[in-house]
Amino acid sequence: MDFKELKLEIFIPETHLSVLRLALQSVGVGRLGNYDSCLAYSKLTGSWRPLNGSEPYWGVEGQISEEEEIKVEVNILSENLEETLNAIYNIHPYEEPLVNVIPLLNRKKNRQE
Repeated sequence: MDFKELKLEIFIPETHLSVLRLALQSVGVGRLGNYDSCLAYSKLTGSWRPLNGSEPYWGVEGQISEEEEIKVEVNILSENLEETLNAIYNIHPYEEPLVNVIPLLNRKKNRQE
């Protein structure tokens, strides 16, 4: 099955939301009809342990870290995936950004005029 639409889940510090929004706008992501910047975000707590040789944005090597961050969700067309990922990775502060790519099985509602 060929998925034309995808959902991205992007985990990022809340301080970087406006920069992320601009990066998504720059590649035309987040458009819905006559609107742009269409995305959702929710606050959460992330947990990780930086390993030997890491350069963490937050945390100390060898110790469990927990920090508040946000998960941004946005739908994109699959043809825009690489350009969108590049835009995200170019502004993302984490050494290892977490971006989940989820195929969507959406059907457009037929409108009769």
